[in-house]
Amino acid sequence: MVKTTNLNGTHSSPFPSSSSVIQTMSDNDSYPSQNPASPFYTHPRNNYHSWCRSFSIAIISKNKYGFLTGSIPSTSLDDPVYPAWERCNNLVLFWLFHSLSPSITQSIIYLSTASSVWEDLRDRFSQSDLLHIAELQEEIYALKQGSLSVTDFFTALKTLWEEIENSHPLPLCTCPAKTYRNQDFIIRFLKGLDECFSVVRSQLFLLDPLPPVNQVFAMIIQQERQLQAATGILDEQRTIAAVIEGQ
Repeated sequence: MVKTTNLNGTHSSPFPSSSSVIQTMSDNDSYPSQNPASPFYTHPRNNYHSWCRSFSIAIISKNKYGFLTGSIPSTSLDDPVYPAWERCNNLVLFWLFHSLSPSITQSIIYLSTASSVWEDLRDRFSQSDLLHIAELQEEIYALKQGSLSVTDFFTALKTLWEEIENSHPLPLCTCPAKTYRNQDFIIRFLKGLDECFSVVRSQLFLLDPLPPVNQVFAMIIQQERQLQAATGILDEQRTIAAVIEGQ
């Protein structure tokens, strides 16, 4: 089983003890990027933005983010703190290497600082890929609820939608662009629902402006529960009728 204990140690200082570094490294004998249960799992699609956020959160929680940004720079070799800096830098490098696919790791294996690796990955993978955005848009428009529950369908749609927003973010402004994009998401969510939600969907489309996303989701969930309850009552009545007929 893939172990994911590489970030489980807690340190109040950005420089961990040598024993904790050795223990952390010994606990990581495989790639969490290959384990779907790991927060560093590398998805088949280009997922730089989601990976970057997950990795940053984990590193910040360990008080090591300065090694990624370069705000904790290397000291001179004769500085007494240099061995501690070197150990911690190598620890963050180790985490980076084991959170990437092996092919990407090979391309940055000889970079000596965590900040240089971080910058290299950002320069290569953070740029908007118009073809990838087009593929995401096609997936969003093709996505339908089908056999999914409302919650699962909403989650799948929101995951794709947030990936587009990360790849193609809106500029910071006071214009209503963000409101329009949220409305577009609500429209796609409602249009992808099964026909059994047609009544509540039509009622929502009559509202101007549309309610917030979470409010729309709550209304659809309530409708789903009512439909499930009605279906259960109908099935129970059919069962009772079949028993009576069989007597």
